[in-house]
Amino acid sequence: MAERVLMKGNDAIAEAAIRAGVQCYFGYPITPQNELTAYMAKHMMEKGRTFIQAESEVAAVNMVYGAASAGVRTMTSSSSPGISLKQEGISYLVGAELPAVLVNIVRGGPGLGNIAPSQADYFQAVKGGGHGDYHMVVYGPSTVQEAADLTMKAFDVADRYRNPVMILGDAILGQMMEPLVFSPYTSIPVDKPWAVGGERKGRKPNLINSLSLEEGVIEEWNWKFKKKYDEMRAHELMVETVNTADADIILISYGSTARICRSVMVAARKKGLKVGLIRPITLWPFPYAVLAQAAETTKEFVVVEMSLGQLVEDVKLAILDKAALHFHGRPGGGIPEEKDIHEILEHVLVRKRQGNKITTRGTVIDWEVS
Repeated sequence: MAERVLMKGNDAIAEAAIRAGVQCYFGYPITPQNELTAYMAKHMMEKGRTFIQAESEVAAVNMVYGAASAGVRTMTSSSSPGISLKQEGISYLVGAELPAVLVNIVRGGPGLGNIAPSQADYFQAVKGGGHGDYHMVVYGPSTVQEAADLTMKAFDVADRYRNPVMILGDAILGQMMEPLVFSPYTSIPVDKPWAVGGERKGRKPNLINSLSLEEGVIEEWNWKFKKKYDEMRAHELMVETVNTADADIILISYGSTARICRSVMVAARKKGLKVGLIRPITLWPFPYAVLAQAAETTKEFVVVEMSLGQLVEDVKLAILDKAALHFHGRPGGGIPEEKDIHEILEHVLVRKRQGNKITTRGTVIDWEVS
């Protein structure tokens, strides 16, 4: 039987990456993900693998580019402003079709902000924070166990599609401690004939870049990438639905905030309120079809997130004018409270029971609670 261990989220992600066979880690310190870098500094070198604290975030992501080009498993991690500095390198990784794992433990912003938890990097992660038409699978774990499991999975997905994959956490997930079990992991062998390495094994040397000045070549590359993104949409979508079949109202949230919403849902059900929960696990690809189907029968949705409203935009696209959409957000490191979400649920459901007409179809109602 596998042993249960108590670990911080940051440490669990690092250990999961080591167990998944990461050979090279490159990073630069920034709170609240410093434990991840510190864990790598200690344990990567113990195992004869490569750890480098780079001189900057820009240097770190370009070291990832180099290691990925050589065909080894590699990763970097940072927090919000650090990820902003890595954006050009992330776009280069996609353009050069290089697999890598990126971790963002999000902090409050904009600017340098603070070290409190936030989900305001959602747009940056799922809409292509760097330049060009690109996508990468983005995971939004809500527990330390899930963070570890998805980190292992991320390396396989990155290799499968020759594309970077991101773990999008926040300061709550990175800093809290929970028991977890590391599942036995067997790395899926992937042949990488595209990797650089000279004329070894009787083949010609490879050249890896994302630049071509010949007319039409970059457009052809992009059409090829689109086929890859379509495959990701078809095969990598992950979403959790709870108590949605009979729900009068559905909470939609991800990551740490979804834990709060789950508690609200349980408490509301005990009061006789039919509340459900939809939790996207992959933030890209996004579960548009799941939400659209839910909106056929449930006509009230509440999006809760630690931002001024980013996830809510994708929910709006999914349900269109089929249901009323309510939003409650806390920006800049603010954490939604259960009592505030309960207040919204009770107001909406009481209004519905009184027979009031829904006059908010297709709109977002911003809820401010003191």
